[in-house]
Amino acid sequence: MGKSREADPQSLQKYGVPLYSAAWLPYKELRSKLQPRDDHVDSSKQQEQQQQEEEEEKIPKPSASSHEHYVVLAGGGGEGSSGIPNAVLLSCFDFSSNSLSSQPVAKLGLGSQLPYRMVVHPGGDGVICAFPSSCRFFDWDEVKDNEDHKLGLKPSKKVLTQLEDVGQQLALAFNSDSSVLAVGGEDGNLRVFKWPGMEIILNETQAHASLKDLCFSPDGKFLVSMGQRDLGRVWDVTSSTAVASLPKENDEIFASCRFSQKSDQAQVLYIAAITDKGSSIVTWNTSSWKRMSSKHVAREPVSSFNVSPDGKLLAMGMTQGDVLLVNSTNLRVQTLIRKAHLGIVTALAFSHDSRALVSASMDSSARVTLIEDNKSGMYIAIQIFHPVIDVSAMVGYRPDNSITD
Repeated sequence: MGKSREADPQSLQKYGVPLYSAAWLPYKELRSKLQPRDDHVDSSKQQEQQQQEEEEEKIPKPSASSHEHYVVLAGGGGEGSSGIPNAVLLSCFDFSSNSLSSQPVAKLGLGSQLPYRMVVHPGGDGVICAFPSSCRFFDWDEVKDNEDHKLGLKPSKKVLTQLEDVGQQLALAFNSDSSVLAVGGEDGNLRVFKWPGMEIILNETQAHASLKDLCFSPDGKFLVSMGQRDLGRVWDVTSSTAVASLPKENDEIFASCRFSQKSDQAQVLYIAAITDKGSSIVTWNTSSWKRMSSKHVAREPVSSFNVSPDGKLLAMGMTQGDVLLVNSTNLRVQTLIRKAHLGIVTALAFSHDSRALVSASMDSSARVTLIEDNKSGMYIAIQIFHPVIDVSAMVGYRPDNSITD
């Protein structure tokens, strides 16, 4: 029989805007790009400071230092007259207290433009947001406040001209070394670029009827695209050609896809699928591109999906607000967070060390769940108690930026 535990209420915060994207900031990579700027520091002091930083790097630091863990969130109310702002938010997570900052540490207002999708550059360059008609790039910014250096975002001088007036993009993905960017549109157009030069690698105008998810293989050789209701496709990035199709079976609707790398360096592809029984996880061989297995895991439809960087866990967000952690070896639910959110779970992202999972929802909330070392393999259920609220208005979002009753 499994055990249960209470979730820390401080690990959930509401930020006043429906959230559609979530990611962890690559602080280690960003720190090297945003060194404190002081034009009045002479060369000797700069050298002394550099030597001090090098010495500090040699001192072991706890991997869970709170100032090194930021969560990036994006969302809003669209361009209507709802009064709900559109913004990219930066919140701080403290591992020691298992708490998210109650207020964003930084907020970039976006006017009437809704950032419906977002991708954070793995190397710390910045953030790309997908708006109703175009995509825009934003730089990280370090603002000096007294003796502190606060992190924020600012519009970049880099203009993504190749992604202007292209319509709503529903999927954005960088490869692992951040040298290639893939973008998939509501119109089914798949575009792949070299980064940062934005030279076009692939431009497939009819990759799908409507493209909703993309993921690169860990080695960057392959890109998988998911359509709204059609089959999946596998693309060879080097040759810019489709090399395989991933067919559905029976009543499946492919919802999301993610690669993972096992301890023996073998790669595996997972697809979260919706069926008439709820949700299942389909596993694919990445050499033959043949289906290896399919397992039913939940009675509710899946709305978001991700895989931990260490490959041990799969995360599933559900339409009714639950979050599931699934063991990647046996595809059994290891942890269930009941009612983690009051609305649809729109985004999931593991921290870079696989020690935490951030989830976001249309109910304007973000939650961080710490990953327990569950060597016993026991099932864990976490019950979240919310006040009774009618959330019917939260689930009427449409990609055309309108929220319906």
